[in-house]
Amino acid sequence: MSIEILEKRIKTLENQVKEQQKELTIFRDIEDIKRLQRAYGFYLENWMAQEVIDCFADGPDVRLEIALGNFVGKKGVKRFFNTYLDQREHPSQEFLHMIMQLSGIVDVDPRGNTASGRWYAWGAIALPRNDGIHQAYMGGIYAADYVKQDGKWKINVLKFHPKITSRPVNGWVKPEKVAPDDAESRRMPPIKPDTQRIFDTYYPSGFISPFHFKHPVTGEVTSDKKRNASLGF
Repeated sequence: MSIEILEKRIKTLENQVKEQQKELTIFRDIEDIKRLQRAYGFYLENWMAQEVIDCFADGPDVRLEIALGNFVGKKGVKRFFNTYLDQREHPSQEFLHMIMQLSGIVDVDPRGNTASGRWYAWGAIALPRNDGIHQAYMGGIYAADYVKQDGKWKINVLKFHPKITSRPVNGWVKPEKVAPDDAESRRMPPIKPDTQRIFDTYYPSGFISPFHFKHPVTGEVTSDKKRNASLGF
C-alpha cells in the first residue's frame, strides 16, 4: 500500500473523528439546554424568584414575553419576578404554578453559541387574591432562544403563547360529555400515623420537593431547603 493511500485514509479518519466530536458537542449542548429549561419550570412552580432570574442571560436582548406584558433586559426580568406577587421573600403557601414542559425540540446554531427551542407547556395555577384563590388549568407553547455565556447556556428570550385556560369547575369538555362524578372512587383510605407526614406536603403546605441538582447556571445550592425549613419541614 502506497504512502499516498495511507495518508488519504488517515485524513478520512481524522475528518470522521472531527465530525463525531462535533456531534457529541451538539448533543451535550442540547442536553444542557433541556436541563436548564426543565429547572426553570421547577423553580417557577414555587416562585423561587432568584433561581428563575438566574436562568436568564445578561444583556440588552434578554426578553420575557407573557400575557402580563413584555419585560426587556435582565432588569425587566428581575422587576417582574421580584415584584409581581408583592412578596419580599416568597409567595403565600397557597400559591401554586405547576408546569410541565413537554415534547421539547432544541436546535443549536452551527457556531455553537446560540440555540432555539420549542415546548408544550401545560399546568395548573392557583393565585391568592383578596377575593380568594384564583385557580385554573393552562396550556400553551413556550418558544425560547438561548445563548451561551461564560460556557453556560442561559435563556435569552422566552415567549409563552397561551392556547387554553379553563377553571377546574368548568373544564373544556362539553357538559353532556362529562363523566359522572364518582366521589366514592376518589375517597382516600384512612391515614396511617407513619404516613401522615407525606400528606402534610399536599397543597397548600408550601412544601417544595427538594432538588437533587444545583442551579445549572450559578452552580449554587437552591433555596428549597431553606424555604422548607422555615415551614417546619
